[in-house]
Amino acid sequence: MNRPLVEIVIPVYNEQVVLEQSVKTLREYMAKNFPYRWQITIADNASVDRTWEIAQRLESEYPEVKAMHLDRKGRGLALRTAWLESDAEIVSYMDVDLSTGLESFWPMVESILVGKSEVATGSRLAKGAQVTRQWKRELTSRGYNTLIKLFFFHRFSDAQCGFKACRAETVRKLLPMVENNAWFFDTELLLLAEHNRLPIFEIPVRWVEDLDSRVHIVKTATEDIKGLWRLRKSFWRGQGRITSARKEPVYPETGPLKIQSETNFD
Repeated sequence: MNRPLVEIVIPVYNEQVVLEQSVKTLREYMAKNFPYRWQITIADNASVDRTWEIAQRLESEYPEVKAMHLDRKGRGLALRTAWLESDAEIVSYMDVDLSTGLESFWPMVESILVGKSEVATGSRLAKGAQVTRQWKRELTSRGYNTLIKLFFFHRFSDAQCGFKACRAETVRKLLPMVENNAWFFDTELLLLAEHNRLPIFEIPVRWVEDLDSRVHIVKTATEDIKGLWRLRKSFWRGQGRITSARKEPVYPETGPLKIQSETNFD
């Protein structure tokens, strides 16, 4: 049996400044530390700067890098498109600024490989996380996740950390029910997974804020609240169910290779 393929999608919009270095950093890390097959996919969201040009050049230089172009903006749209087109057994994504420590990627993926979870996510709010960011964004994040808990009584602590992985077979069943194509995409995906009682693995991460973030807090918060109410109503109506997903490990023969994680939250 071939080793599973893990695809890492990087959604980008006007990221000409950081894209090349981030992809090279990620590629170097994966080559040295990841024991399975992997691919990096740059999903360009209709950038108007040199992002697409850089993405195409990186694709031509590195066999592990793929570039795709969308004519509309939306992080959720980029992830939906890339994941549905993927041939990988596990699909994932991370923000282009690499705000989340890469040492957490292997434990997140491993939880899916061994059958411990169907969806895995990093958390900046779980016990043991190490976070550097402005107090306004910290307060906003905690307030938002508290609001989600009031709506849904969910168990995960951080809905919007840009660091997630899913079993591809499972996420293809969830995606048709995910309506949002922007920032609420993450929250909707996690809540649908939990609504279907799929195991979710959460790992505390080391995270440093990108001060050049494109997120508009007030606009995003308003859209998120509308999305939560829409999703809450759909769950009350009994909607959002999928057929049961496979529960056996992705790599059952011998289990994944055990490598020494660099994660240290002590």
